[in-house]
Amino acid sequence: MLGTLIGPIANLAGTWLEGQVAEKKAKTEAKIVTIRSEATIKEKQAAGEIDWDIAQAKASDNSWKDEWLTVLFSIPLVLAFIPGCEDIVQIGFSQLQLMPEWYKYAISVIVAASFGVRSATKLFKK
Repeated sequence: MLGTLIGPIANLAGTWLEGQVAEKKAKTEAKIVTIRSEATIKEKQAAGEIDWDIAQAKASDNSWKDEWLTVLFSIPLVLAFIPGCEDIVQIGFSQLQLMPEWYKYAISVIVAASFGVRSATKLFKK
């Protein structure tokens, strides 16, 4: 009698245990698929960033905008060391503070596009 009672209970416990193992296995496989897909996305993003850098470098081969911006940004630096020009630099920066926010952002975008968007956005985040 005891054997007839234990057999179905053992089968029921075995079926429950198999279900638990199958559920854990499915959850683990789902996690692995998620991790692999995230890795693939990151690889594609990295490749896209590299492609963007290469395209940007090729596009600026014959461009003078980087040199122009470098000279433009160097003017206050040079004037700051010339006696009598310090006031001009100070007044210039005071005037820039009065500019509308949209203009300041526009200048920032121009500089970021010229010198590298990714490096500039890292700087802006700081």
